Amino acid sequence: MRLKTLPVFLAFLAMGFADAVGPFVSLAKNEFALSNTAASLVPFAGFSMFGLLSVPVGLLQDRRGKKFILLLGLAVALLGMANAALSLASFPRFLVTVLLLGAGATILQVAGNPIMRDVSGPGHYSRNLSLAQFVKAIGSLSGPVIPVIAARWFGASWRAIFPIYTATLAITLMAVVTMPVREKKEHASATLTSCLALLRNPYVLGMVLAIFLYVGAEVSVSAGIPLFLKERFDLDIARIGLLGTGLFFTALTAGRLCGGLVLNWMAPRQFFPATCALSIAGLLGVFIPVPSVAVASFFVTGIGFANIFPLVFSLTVETLPERTNELSGLMVTAIVGGALLPPITGFVADRTSVAVSFLVPLSALLYIAFTAVLNRHLRPLKSYA
Repeated sequence: MRLKTLPVFLAFLAMGFADAVGPFVSLAKNEFALSNTAASLVPFAGFSMFGLLSVPVGLLQDRRGKKFILLLGLAVALLGMANAALSLASFPRFLVTVLLLGAGATILQVAGNPIMRDVSGPGHYSRNLSLAQFVKAIGSLSGPVIPVIAARWFGASWRAIFPIYTATLAITLMAVVTMPVREKKEHASATLTSCLALLRNPYVLGMVLAIFLYVGAEVSVSAGIPLFLKERFDLDIARIGLLGTGLFFTALTAGRLCGGLVLNWMAPRQFFPATCALSIAGLLGVFIPVPSVAVASFFVTGIGFANIFPLVFSLTVETLPERTNELSGLMVTAIVGGALLPPITGFVADRTSVAVSFLVPLSALLYIAFTAVLNRHLRPLKSYA
């Protein structure tokens, strides 16, 4: 990692903070006495921003540049964290914080993923994006880990996470301000019409749907793990339950680092089906009623999940590199799956059980595995206009 790219990797770390909305589901459920369905409003508030902002931000980025968008995203996320750090007296105020964090992460995703392509050598984009996602996973891991450390070692509330996030975002913002950037203009100015026209390409449409379902599945699993441990084994969510989520995010972190190494010698189109198969095996293991198997299955699921997003994103962008900004906007929009799939999972959990609700993310993974198999044999249709 070159020193001048450090601010970009810090931005990826900040993106990971948005994944804390998964662990926040169980914490908010306890804090504000919510049902599973009501608690699912937490990821909905954060991830709905991806659906609303991604395409407009992609178009703005085409005109103002990636550095401007990075700074904007950091500023919005910082405002949300400062709101929670000052006071968190009610559930609506907490939702405002989650909404601003989601908006900031949306803006960062739109800029961060294509910037990684700018700094990557030929044929190294998938590998480098996996490494950047590894850094992001460290930020994701902080979501379940910091509240546990605060509660068990310092006797502090889980709210200690907010001033820590606030300070980190402020440091990242200052680093990006001083970062020298040379940006290239690769095509004619993007428009809303040219962006949406890409969806006429069946390959692009299928890969955008894969992002939608993957993010929804990841948030559903990360939110469901502590609830599952509470329901099945009566574990205290505040002190022990989040360790299950921490194990999942640890697996994501390790898996992304390993993915970046594996992609040095294995083609992305070959690696994609393998990581999907591992994800499906992990989710199936959750249904085995043995505690040790359930814990191991969450870890295996995280390892499998780890590289799906960077693989889908990079394979799609490398297909139409001249449309990077439009594709980035579309694919980051698809992260709205993190808002829409968890309420369905929560609804199923309320009417059956948390274990049965894992069938929702499992179904999503089956579709993604189908696209992974197709990627080994098909090439996208170049006609999108």
